[in-house]
Amino acid sequence: MMSAAVHVILPFLLCVTFANTGLFDKVAVDMSYDAYAEKKVDQLHALLAMPFNCLINVGYVIVGICWLRRHMADGGDARCAGYMKDVFAFMAIAYGPVQWIRLATLRRAPSVLDQWVTLPIFAWVPVWCHVITNGWSTNYALIVEACSVISYALALFYEQGFEVALSFHITFALLKCTEVQRRHGDAVSLRYFAQAALSCCGFVILKLLDHTLAQFWVFQNLTGHFWSKVCDILQFHYSFCFLTRLTQIAHKAT
Repeated sequence: MMSAAVHVILPFLLCVTFANTGLFDKVAVDMSYDAYAEKKVDQLHALLAMPFNCLINVGYVIVGICWLRRHMADGGDARCAGYMKDVFAFMAIAYGPVQWIRLATLRRAPSVLDQWVTLPIFAWVPVWCHVITNGWSTNYALIVEACSVISYALALFYEQGFEVALSFHITFALLKCTEVQRRHGDAVSLRYFAQAALSCCGFVILKLLDHTLAQFWVFQNLTGHFWSKVCDILQFHYSFCFLTRLTQIAHKAT
């Protein structure tokens, strides 16, 4: 667990450092409450300026802590699996506060960081899939995560650069999950895969339709952006379920 924490915290702090420089001053990020359908409540502290969109970020921390506390079976392979799980859990724990600070401050650095750290989180799924199929490879993990972090540079050159990078990450993750499900999966893992994929679709679609859905009264308080975060949290959870299930199947097979 300590190794996983260090391996998440150090790159995270590096990203925080770069995000607070002038390097990303031209990146297109939303820094206004008008970008969100939920109405700002002026009477509340900035930490709760948009109560529902702010408080939902606690869900990431809860999911991360719950999975961090889950124990993997003993053995060498299990230690590697535990490391994979713990890294993913620490990523979830760190991601919630980043989004909350973004909404509370509407500053550029947290907004950039919110986009940037999304990419290596998605990239960890293919890394875990590779471990299930081929075992641990330090080179593979470093290359995938490094390329993921560097890919945010697209946002420096194109207005929709982040969206392009994120689309690639989602596609890559889905393809690797499909491959590992085909090779090692069963009916249970297939169900988890379907739930994770549907949650991913909900995360993307509901976020894009935030203002459009706000025309209907049912989405005026609990907005599309809020429900997209619910889907994102569920996406984390079902990804954990899917990947740990396949890890157990592969472990038993060997």
